[in-house]
Amino acid sequence: MRSFPCFPVLLIAAGVVLPAQAQIYGGADSRGTVVLSNFSTEETPELVIARPAEPAAPLTLPGPDGLPPPLLIDPRNPAEAFRPMVDKVARETSVPAQLINAVIRVESDFQPAAVSSKGAQGLMQLMPATAQRFGVRNAFDPEQNIRGGALYLKWLLEYFRGDVRLTLAAYNAGEAAVVRAGYRVPRIAETLSYVPKVLWFYNRANG
Repeated sequence: MRSFPCFPVLLIAAGVVLPAQAQIYGGADSRGTVVLSNFSTEETPELVIARPAEPAAPLTLPGPDGLPPPLLIDPRNPAEAFRPMVDKVARETSVPAQLINAVIRVESDFQPAAVSSKGAQGLMQLMPATAQRFGVRNAFDPEQNIRGGALYLKWLLEYFRGDVRLTLAAYNAGEAAVVRAGYRVPRIAETLSYVPKVLWFYNRANG
């Protein structure tokens, strides 16, 4: 793993690798370029990756009515429980499994029963309208949720001509918000934190 000096790192493309144990801050400069740093600055005020906590013991994660039998989730590697589903959906949609996993990690931390304060549901935190748009009948079914989220990512990647950064911004804030921002990451606090966080996990998975 490469080590980076202590100054902000401009995220020009999805090729940045940052230290796995680092505490990472993020934001955007005046041009809308996502910036990462291992310390807080005026351009990187948001803590997007905290130092990892000590791993807990494995746990069985039940879900609401309609979920398949509970899965055994290992907090040290929660992605493993869903790896066959993610790999299957990645093959079906041609969306990289690493990107799907990175979105799931940030959206729900691999909790299939997660519900946000805004009503987003499941592993990839699909809003009801998005779930319906991509044929998801039960957002708490892990495979349905993963497929719906991957199909949305596929649509966004095509719409933004393969730009992963804008795709993630649109996944978080909606494609209209990215268009209104002039095809840049909208200066929305949540989105400015979300994009570099997902990219960090994505780039880490790509080595």
